[in-house]
Amino acid sequence: MSIADPKEAKAFLEAHPEMQFFEILYTGLSGVPRGKRLRRHELMPLYENGRFLPSSMLVTDITGRDVEETGFIWEQGDADRVAWPVPGRLAMAPWLGDDVAQVPVSVYETDKTPIDLDPRHVLQRVLDRFAADGLVPVVACELEFFLLDARRDGGGVQIARFPMSGRRPTQHDQYSLEEMAEAAPLLRELWAAADAIGVPLEGAISEYAPGQLEITLKHHADALRAADDAVLYKRALKGVALRHGCEATFMAKPFAEMAGSGMHMHVSVNDKAGKNIFASDKPEGEPVLAHAIGGMKALLADSLAIFAPNANSYRRFKANSYAPVAPTWGVNNRTVSFRVPAGAPHTRHIEHRVAGADATPPLALAALLAAVHYGITNKVDPGPAVVGDGYADAAETGERIPTNWFAAVERFAQSEVLKDYLGERFVRTYAIVKQVEQDRYQSVIPNTDFDWYLRGA
Repeated sequence: MSIADPKEAKAFLEAHPEMQFFEILYTGLSGVPRGKRLRRHELMPLYENGRFLPSSMLVTDITGRDVEETGFIWEQGDADRVAWPVPGRLAMAPWLGDDVAQVPVSVYETDKTPIDLDPRHVLQRVLDRFAADGLVPVVACELEFFLLDARRDGGGVQIARFPMSGRRPTQHDQYSLEEMAEAAPLLRELWAAADAIGVPLEGAISEYAPGQLEITLKHHADALRAADDAVLYKRALKGVALRHGCEATFMAKPFAEMAGSGMHMHVSVNDKAGKNIFASDKPEGEPVLAHAIGGMKALLADSLAIFAPNANSYRRFKANSYAPVAPTWGVNNRTVSFRVPAGAPHTRHIEHRVAGADATPPLALAALLAAVHYGITNKVDPGPAVVGDGYADAAETGERIPTNWFAAVERFAQSEVLKDYLGERFVRTYAIVKQVEQDRYQSVIPNTDFDWYLRGA
């Protein structure tokens, strides 16, 4: 794991004398960026000496409350750890103002040992397994989201009105160019912001619900950077949306009667020469691709607490909703969990369709890649591909994705394979954080998810 060179900050300050404020952001177990706003004179000390942050930041729940049960707070005197900036990510943050920049950080012990609870370090641990085998994962994320009214009235939370016409969308209107035109001012600003922060944001579509959009991120052979891209994109979108009177949410299922929002993760694997080992003239790919899917199937239930981290996440898994309901795979088929998309032979890859948009990107990628590595290493057979309606197949076989949040966290906590890949202390601590969130969710929010999840997701 590399730490940014102070020369990067010095060059940035020289190139941007107008920058007066710098936000450092750490994205923890629940996926919510937290940090500090520094003044200009504090940037160089950050790069030269790091920045002390309390241990409690490592184990907050989705609302920012301490999770004392982890043993990382009072037992350690809430001791400081050191945050160091991520290389190559210092950039202007135009939605925050003309004089504000940002940089993500990772957290280390005072001797620069990576903290095993930092999601970036968890992902790096998995990437090291691939590197030891001479392999490099290539990944990308697609994130669906809803735009909601930033102001709430007597009608509660509602789909946002279009910025240009003031009309509130009511139709599904998937792939609607009219909706794209209506959202154009927001999207233009978002794309400009993404370019400013170095996030490779690609095309946008209107999705299968009113007010729901999807924007893709470009494939990257650096999975850690791809994870950072997803985190930074979510933050930029939320900031840009507020400037247009909207609140962007990545909740998995904000409205029971509408489609949910997923984070589809695309993955292939390159060898030392940079060749895609999944590449094949066959639509289903080579046997190694099938083994990767076998690993995804084998570890799906163990990993669900990461892919579906909240109570709301499990409401997304409904038949005929474009969300998966069973650990199935298929070729060019959107009714399964693991899809091998159509495309040129050299582009052969897998789309993992299980994770909700509320999942923490580096952790979701870590769990996905752990499954890929496990499947390839152990040559796990995924069984036959589903042809046709995956929902009907699931109804016939009775095979389903587990839909109980409590059971998912308990299974995650007991997974020996994930302890091996992700780290035993991480698995134990993440499970404790989720168990505490479960208790708090039950006690304070009996009727609605919005106040609990909206800003967090």
